[in-house]
Amino acid sequence: MGEVITGRYTAQIKGDFAVFIIGMRVNKLWAIHKWLPVAQAMGPMIKELYEQPESGFMHATVHLSWRGVTVVQYWRSFEALEHYARNSMLHTSAWHSFNKRSRGSGAVGIYHETYLVPEGQYECVYNNMPVIGLAGATDAEHVPAGGRLRTAAGRLGRR
Repeated sequence: MGEVITGRYTAQIKGDFAVFIIGMRVNKLWAIHKWLPVAQAMGPMIKELYEQPESGFMHATVHLSWRGVTVVQYWRSFEALEHYARNSMLHTSAWHSFNKRSRGSGAVGIYHETYLVPEGQYECVYNNMPVIGLAGATDAEHVPAGGRLRTAAGRLGRR
């Protein structure tokens, strides 16, 4: 994570984009042979995505919890996300491995959510934070949150 930027900022991005949330939950702590390979599969896929900026992937943040991990990803479009999911050998291999080792055991759970965000239909604010989240996306601008950008309603163009 980068240097803390003092002050109040927001992110602005032109065009539509997609937010993809993917995570895993350890349901049976003692079944490490079931959930550890699932946990280890995400790192190489994120590395692969950062090495392929033409893929439409823009940024990711990783969040740990007591029993799992969640990754929030920003994509230029749903089509780019879907193309990666269907055509990446790393993803395909990880998915087949999960199904072979873990499906039906209940030892580890996985989930994902996809949100399609039309241009201008989002808002964000960062107070004394490094560049993170949408602000870290390759296509986003990190700008001071002043004037009409001072409030959530203003950032959404509602006032």
